Amino acid sequence: MATPIGNLSDISARAIEILSSAGNIAAEDTRVTRRLLDHYGITARLMAVHEHNEQRAAGDVLALLATGANVALVSDAGTPGISDPGARLVAAAHAAGYCVCPVPGANAAAAAVSASGFLSPHFLFYGFLPARSSARRTALKALDALPYTLVFYEAPHRVAECVDDLAATLGAARRIMIARELTKLFEETHVCTMGDAAAWLAASEHRTKGEFVLVVEGAAASVPDAAALDQTLQALLEELPLKQAVALAVKITGGNRNDLYQRALVLKGDA
Repeated sequence: MATPIGNLSDISARAIEILSSAGNIAAEDTRVTRRLLDHYGITARLMAVHEHNEQRAAGDVLALLATGANVALVSDAGTPGISDPGARLVAAAHAAGYCVCPVPGANAAAAAVSASGFLSPHFLFYGFLPARSSARRTALKALDALPYTLVFYEAPHRVAECVDDLAATLGAARRIMIARELTKLFEETHVCTMGDAAAWLAASEHRTKGEFVLVVEGAAASVPDAAALDQTLQALLEELPLKQAVALAVKITGGNRNDLYQRALVLKGDA
């Protein structure tokens, strides 16, 4: 079940209803969840399910389910199992044959992407990158050519180093949105090139505090080499009818179908 990522008003009426009626709530940190429940006047039994005890706690939850009880699963903020504990418990519940019903709500990654203004129709949510710079750069190299908007979570004590590695690995010219403390009192978002991001963070001591979502513009689509396109089309046209040759050329090169069709007509001498 999703809970607010900051502003306590960002919770659905359905989530409040389920929390009020669940009776048992498995929570990443019972102290954090208790504050949310107190805010809405909800009394329920809390049990801790976090990264250090999730495997063992799953057995306790399954025992409750076996009695016919309902259990609501929450993390400190956002949705369980997404860069948060919960996936092991959900997998155990599925394996035991119990119904798992998602209750959607606030999500920091989706909120940040919606405010970025980046135009890619696709985004890749990565979560937290490795803590060490060398491992982080290795992970980023594998993402360098992807045309998708990239979304990362980062801790305040690593955000400056992470931004440096992003610029060094993915390129200083690509744009980034730094989203800090989303939906909270000191919420801040800033869009700039990755080459300018480090200076923006360093301009105020407050800009490296809080929880961060980093949204990076996807790699620009590569422009196919005209000579290579002609060579591919010519080879296909020698073996296949025009339409089939163009269709296969589209799959091979990723080029525009209409452009390739017109070029194929030229190569065949029909244009």
